[in-house]
Amino acid sequence: MLGAPIYPSAVFLTSYDAGRGQRFYIFGSTVPYADLVAFYKTVLKNKGDELYEAPPTHMFETVKFRDESMAFPPGVTIKDYSFGGSAGYPNPKKDGTPARFATVIQIVPAPR
Repeated sequence: MLGAPIYPSAVFLTSYDAGRGQRFYIFGSTVPYADLVAFYKTVLKNKGDELYEAPPTHMFETVKFRDESMAFPPGVTIKDYSFGGSAGYPNPKKDGTPARFATVIQIVPAPR
């Protein structure tokens, strides 16, 4: 449905309207950043692009971006929230387990 697989142990956190019929779907994971990047390289058969070294952020485009019909490139973006000793991305669910996520996965599907 999202145009990309969701890592098996990832936890759905929220979604946001991205405009032009697209949404951002945000998932938290306790799996280390490098392991998630390796997983998506394998399942998407795509090496993706490192967007930032600090904090590490990697993106995999899943569909060619069309400026006339898309707000954002469809794909998977992985960001390391434990970089530099950070405690991680806080779980937005009150008393949620885990309390923080080492890595966040953002999936943007192509518009329908």
